[in-house]
Parts: sequence; structure tokens; C-alpha cells
Amino acid sequence: MKKAVVILSGGLDSTTCMGIAREAGYDVYPITFDYGQRQRREIENARLVAEFYGVADRHKVISLGFLKEFGGSALTDDSIDVPPAGESGPVESDIPVTYVPGRNLLFLSIATSYAEVTGAEAIYIGVNALDYSGYPDCRPEFIRKVEEVMALATRVGVEGVPIKIETPLIDWTKAEIIRQGERLGVPYHLTTSCYNGQEEACGECDSCRLRLKGFADAQSSDPIAYRSL
Repeated sequence: MKKAVVILSGGLDSTTCMGIAREAGYDVYPITFDYGQRQRREIENARLVAEFYGVADRHKVISLGFLKEFGGSALTDDSIDVPPAGESGPVESDIPVTYVPGRNLLFLSIATSYAEVTGAEAIYIGVNALDYSGYPDCRPEFIRKVEEVMALATRVGVEGVPIKIETPLIDWTKAEIIRQGERLGVPYHLTTSCYNGQEEACGECDSCRLRLKGFADAQSSDPIAYRSL
């Protein structure tokens, strides 16, 4: 069976990618990154999703604690508050304070190593350029450039069989993602999207609001609990 590494955060989008990769006939190898993120619950959610798909034995959780040491993001720096939905944060910018510098670049680099070792021909990542929060490392042009570098920097790439980056959600609305996930039986009850990482999702951050709007637009109900609803 062909193999794919899935970058699995424990959130809605990456879990949908698990379902899509499975439907596409891939044997999935999930990889999760512990980078000192505020939403610590998502690591456990990723484990639960891996168990759901029967691949807990090959699920890798990789420590990138230095990203918390660097700080610079509301997701890794306790001195920066997560802003309510619709607010970028203390510094006016098109890129919100929840952006983690270099995160997806690091994720894809490490996932490439895992893919080459396991013989995976693809890496799935749940980036989205439509219903997203303005992150530069979620854009199609970023993915294309990283894929070019991967082809140059790996043995399989030099041998003419480069690893592909699959971004099935890149131009879907959140509602379209949810509809597809529900069709595939994706376990959304095991996921979390909240930036604040409490026992119950806050319902107020950008990520929660995007998720809730997606379920509403899909005419469906979000199966997770929210603190403020």
C-alpha cells in the first residue's frame, strides 16, 4: 500500500486530511509537533485521532520546545494574550499575533525526513488559503517553493521520485471541509481548534469562530463543548 505522512495537530483540518488520505488509498503515518503551544490539549487530541484510525503505533510526537523559548506568538508566549475574534492583537498587522514564526516550514522539513525514512510518497498538511487567519505559511506559493526544495534536498528527489505535498483543503471553505469530513466519518468529536487550550473551547478566538461558522454554514452541529456558548 502506498504511504503518506500526515501532519496531525489534533484539529479539525488536519484530522480531515487523515480521512482524505485514507480514502485516497494511503497507509497513513501521522506526525504531531509539541512546540510549547498554549493549546496543549491538541497533542492528546492528535493521539486520540491516531488511535481512531488504528495507527497509534506509528504516530510520532516530536518536541520543538525551542519555539516556545523563542516566543513571538500568542500561541507560544505567555506574555502575549490571544485576541478575541476579529482583532489582530497588540500590533496592527495583516498577520495576527497567533502566527508562529517558521512553524510550517519546520513541520514540513521534519515531515520530509519521516516520509523519506518510511518510504512515504506524500505529505498531507491541512493548510487553507481561504478560511484562514492570514498566516504567510498557509499560502499556495509557500507550499510550491517548499516542494521544490524538498525535490533538491532529498535522495528520493534526486533519484526522480520526489515527495509530494498534498494540500486538499487549500481552497475550500470551512463548511466544505466539514461536509467532506462528515462524508468520510472523520471523528470531529476528538478534535479541538481553540487557541486557548482549555478543557472546553473558548468559543471566542478566531479559530473557534471560524470553526463554529463552518459548522453553521454546513448546516451541522459541532460535537465539541464550548465554554462561552
